[in-house]
Amino acid sequence: MRKQQAAQTGAELKAAAVRVFARTGYLNAKITDITAEAGRATGSFYKHFASKEQLLEALLEDLLAEGDESAAAAGHSDDFRDREAVRYHVAAYWSFYRRHRTVVDALRQAAIVDEGFAERSRQMMEPDVGHIAQHIAKAGPTGDPYVLASIFTTLVSACAERWATDDDAVETLTTFIHNGIGVGRR
Repeated sequence: MRKQQAAQTGAELKAAAVRVFARTGYLNAKITDITAEAGRATGSFYKHFASKEQLLEALLEDLLAEGDESAAAAGHSDDFRDREAVRYHVAAYWSFYRRHRTVVDALRQAAIVDEGFAERSRQMMEPDVGHIAQHIAKAGPTGDPYVLASIFTTLVSACAERWATDDDAVETLTTFIHNGIGVGRR
C-alpha cells in the first residue's frame, strides 16, 4: 500500500511539474509551485526527488521508456531504404515531440544553464539517437549515420515546433530525410 501511495505521489508531482513548466517555464518554476500544483507539502517533494533537476531527469526517463515502447510497436521497421520505415519514424518522433513539448523545452532550458545536466541528459538520450543511427547505417547512407541521426532528431523536433499541419509536414519531412540520407536517390 505504501509503495502504491509513494508511486502515486511521485506521479502527481511529475504531472504537476509539467503543468507548472508549461505555465512558467522550467527556469522560473519553483519546487513550491510544483508541490502546490500537486496539492502536496513541500517535504513530500524531497521524499521523491533531491532537486528540480532530478525530477526533470525522471521525466526524461519516462519519455525514453515511452520511446522504447514505440520502437517495439507493430509497424516499426529498421530498413531506412524503405520510405515507409522512414515515415514511421518521422511520424512517431513528430507525435512524441508534440505530446511532450513542455518537457523537451524544460530539458533544453536546464541544459542551457547547467553543463552537468546537459551532459547527463545527452547520455540518457544517446541510445535513442543511436537507434536512429543504426537504422540509417543499414541503409548505406552517403554520410556519417550518427550525424544524420542527429540531423533527423533536430530537424523533426524543430519542424514539429513550428508547423501547424501534421500530415503534410510528416510527408514532406519523410521525403526530405529519405532523400537526404541518400537512399531515395538510388
